[in-house]
Amino acid sequence: MIDPSADRAVFRQLADLLRNQIESGELGPGEPLPSELRLAQEYGISRTTVRQAIGQLRTEGLVTVDRPRGTFVRVPEPTQLVPLARGDRAVARMPTDAERRKYRLGEGVPVLVVTATDGAETVHPADRVQLTRP
Repeated sequence: MIDPSADRAVFRQLADLLRNQIESGELGPGEPLPSELRLAQEYGISRTTVRQAIGQLRTEGLVTVDRPRGTFVRVPEPTQLVPLARGDRAVARMPTDAERRKYRLGEGVPVLVVTATDGAETVHPADRVQLTRP
């Protein structure tokens, strides 16, 4: 339920409800979220508030918006194992526009930059890699 008198903003409450539905599997990968209008009517809130909640979920990388089709639960990308050698360093950062295009990254998805001991850097989409130690 959404409580307009609560300390937590209404859009965050809606984002929490939708996030829980996604994480529980009630809304599965590739499935559409209810329309903005339906969510606004169901919870008695404005469409602007619904858009804010969906924007929050986009930023978290949980949903994609495909205008005019709607908003969909993001389908996870296959994960690649990236081994880290002794002395390698990995840091997360937000991608440049060129990296976002190159890796087809959704909004809010960071990249991992691995720096080898020789100074060579490799960039990996953070939602598609798992760093491992040999």
